[in-house]
Amino acid sequence: MEALRPGILTDDLLAEGIRHLCALHPCFGEVVVRHGSPSLRAMTPGTATLLNIVTEQFLSLKAAHAIWFRIEARLSPFSSDTILACPVDELKRLGLSGAKARSFHGIAARLQSAPDYISGLTALPDDEARARLVALPGVGPWTADIYLLAALQRADVWPAGDLALRQAATHLFSLGEPLTEKTMWILGNRFSPWRAVAARLLWSHYRGLKGLGQAK
Repeated sequence: MEALRPGILTDDLLAEGIRHLCALHPCFGEVVVRHGSPSLRAMTPGTATLLNIVTEQFLSLKAAHAIWFRIEARLSPFSSDTILACPVDELKRLGLSGAKARSFHGIAARLQSAPDYISGLTALPDDEARARLVALPGVGPWTADIYLLAALQRADVWPAGDLALRQAATHLFSLGEPLTEKTMWILGNRFSPWRAVAARLLWSHYRGLKGLGQAK
């Protein structure tokens, strides 16, 4: 019988993936006992969510949330025209780096010429959707993976470049050396086709390590 290969996570599939991973690796079961089952934490697909993730790059969640609060007040509902009408210098005053401000403008310009660029991702397989995202100005692999995982709810996306994820995996599996992005990819192969579920469990473990509240 062919193994189940879930494409889009639902609450039921998330629960199934958690059961599978807990049976595969008892360490995941310990995470669930300590912190409960992680939620989907679904983000709404679209321009605003993509720009929110761009904002979060290389920042703590607290700092990113403060910046995003100001950006949202200024740019919502995030039409291409509204974004392009906000000068780079003003975006920087709102808290963005110069590179991120230019990325906002680059993404908006692309969407102005191709309005369905982001909405069309839902019909694409993971690899093609990721490549399409990375082709946008200022969108790297981490941003693309987080968008696929959180906004499109893809079940087998693995953000191997995420530092918190690597730290959590190093600790949970009692590894002697910190995981690199390359070794994180190798580790992730064990969890396919539920890598996005494994990522949620590892983020839950990370929040526990740092004494942070669990995300709802």
